Amino acid sequence: MKIVFVCTGNTCRSPMAAAIWREQGIEVQSAGVHAAHGAPMSHFAQQALAEKGLPAEHSSQPVTAELLEWADVVLTMTSSHKEAILYRFPHVEDKVYTYAEYAAPDNPFEIADPFGGTLQDYQFTLYQLEELQKQMLMRLEKNSD
Repeated sequence: MKIVFVCTGNTCRSPMAAAIWREQGIEVQSAGVHAAHGAPMSHFAQQALAEKGLPAEHSSQPVTAELLEWADVVLTMTSSHKEAILYRFPHVEDKVYTYAEYAAPDNPFEIADPFGGTLQDYQFTLYQLEELQKQMLMRLEKNSD
């Protein structure tokens, strides 16, 4: 499975999500609906990942048609990210979901942007991403049985 995680600037949420999925051996990329090329991951995002022993190597990139074509599934952090992608790339509608909608369909929620917040805000965002990952892995395991 190839997953693209999408947030706004591709410096906080989506690169953290990609980092935790890489540890599972899944092919992942991340991007932002308003991202520039080449920005590093935010300092607190790097720190939150480092506390978990996860690498934080990252360079931001915008969402492109090529990236969306590469992906089997595109997971956004909020419904507004999903809407932005579908507005620009309506042909990928069948593979774009919010992360929570895909991982936990019974309890979908928006993953708040920690940008500009405290380390604790980033740690909480990482916790949310990890919880969704657990739910998604359980769902994938059930579907493979």
